[in-house]
Amino acid sequence: MLFNSFVFLLAFLPAALVLHAAAERFRPDARLPLLVGLSLVFYGWWDWRFLPLLVASIGVNGWIARALPRRADGWLFPAALAGNLAVLAAFKYLGFLADLANLIPGMGLPHVDLVLPLGISFFTFHHIMYLTDLRAGRAPALGPTKYALYIAFFPQVLAGPLVRWSEIVHQFDERPYRRPDAAERIGRGLMLLVVGLSKKVFLGDPLAATVNPVFQAAAAGHAVTTAEAWQATLGFTFQIYFDFSGYTDMALGIALLFGIVLPQNFDVPYRATSLRDFWRRWHMTLSRFLRDYLYIPFGGNRRGVAMQVGALFATMTLGGLWHGAGLTFVAWGAAHGLGLGAGVLWRRAGARMPTFLGWTLTALFVVLTWVLFRATSFEAALAIYKGLLGLAEPGSGFKWRTILFAAAVAIVGPSAWAAIHRLPPNRWLAAAFAVLFVIVLLKIGDDANYEFIYFQF
Repeated sequence: MLFNSFVFLLAFLPAALVLHAAAERFRPDARLPLLVGLSLVFYGWWDWRFLPLLVASIGVNGWIARALPRRADGWLFPAALAGNLAVLAAFKYLGFLADLANLIPGMGLPHVDLVLPLGISFFTFHHIMYLTDLRAGRAPALGPTKYALYIAFFPQVLAGPLVRWSEIVHQFDERPYRRPDAAERIGRGLMLLVVGLSKKVFLGDPLAATVNPVFQAAAAGHAVTTAEAWQATLGFTFQIYFDFSGYTDMALGIALLFGIVLPQNFDVPYRATSLRDFWRRWHMTLSRFLRDYLYIPFGGNRRGVAMQVGALFATMTLGGLWHGAGLTFVAWGAAHGLGLGAGVLWRRAGARMPTFLGWTLTALFVVLTWVLFRATSFEAALAIYKGLLGLAEPGSGFKWRTILFAAAVAIVGPSAWAAIHRLPPNRWLAAAFAVLFVIVLLKIGDDANYEFIYFQF
């Protein structure tokens, strides 16, 4: 059930809102169980065969969370951590690990590809965040219903944002439609939903049509012209932004409709003037997760420059592997780790860089490394890089208008979260968003619907 589908927008979401409003008014104690049930229906709609995995994951980790404070022997937490990562590895990395092992002469392990359950990376990391904080004494014990809702809340279960328990759990006890700002929250939630849909439908999906054929040709071993390489690389740079930030805007907007405020996940990342600044603006909740649960445990900046650079490299390399079971993802993460490490050395040396030059170098680095993220193999990435460097036929037909407009919106325009919260409520604004929503629905009905890029992670 895609957010950008008729079944969600015209059936599931309205029905869910009506049921939720009725529960909030007449049976407040039923509101949270209802949200859990709606979340399981939403998740199971994709493929009911994976619903038992989510339910079992919640049940087992919920039992561990209740037992953890009573255990003094210390083995339960590492076992839970290992178990969660093992399940994730079995579905996501089994074939990848077998292929790596087969690089050793004589191994001959079979390649196994299991169907990846949607959202498994995200709900696994939610388990890890909560259990880690619970073991450290930073998190309270949660009842089964609240824990299930924290893990499975349907706006964020498939592709985030990655939400810390401290950012959401305290909101579960509120009466959202009794708040004095309830109407304003609902209005801003609807606006975020429409903006996110517009990003996806009017910007992300058209860019996909210019990007996918080129990367598919490179994957098939065909030569890529310089014009095609730059079109695909720049196109993907903005496609992934509008696709993922559009999903996030929709998730935040839908959550607001149910009285839940989720954390912002993007803050105009292509305005960043350094790579560190970029990761403070791009997929912000993942950046915080990597910082708090990998970088700091690896030593962070507390044990000298060499340890800090090493921790950055290890953290970003593992972050790349989290994005996909492929060496191109590992290389993408490692490249960002090296870039962040170089930034540390630059700052430690007391060197300065003009703002415009910093923005230019950061943008160029991010754009070029997106090739590794998008390409299905190093051979395909090499074909794109040859085109980018002018080592291929010049080609023609560069679709600059689509890319220039997308670049202007991504770099010049404010984040949707900031813009929506600055707009004063009025009837003309509501009418404008209603018209935009109708146009989006017409566009959805006219064109093919693309899945969100981050669903594959």
